[in-house]
Amino acid sequence: MNNKLVVKGSKEAIENLKYEVARELGVNLGADTSSRLNGSVGGEMTKRLVNLGKQYYSNVENYRK
Repeated sequence: MNNKLVVKGSKEAIENLKYEVARELGVNLGADTSSRLNGSVGGEMTKRLVNLGKQYYSNVENYRK
């Protein structure tokens, strides 16, 4: 599987989001942290990215009307 990034700087943005979410949840990312805690960070990231996408497309649809 090839996850080719389309937007320049997106890799850095995702890394920043990961550490921001971990900080907010009080999780120290790393090998010594349980997979459950590390996974909670990924789950929260996904939730936020989906909400951003919904907001974006809602705004696009409202603009087209």
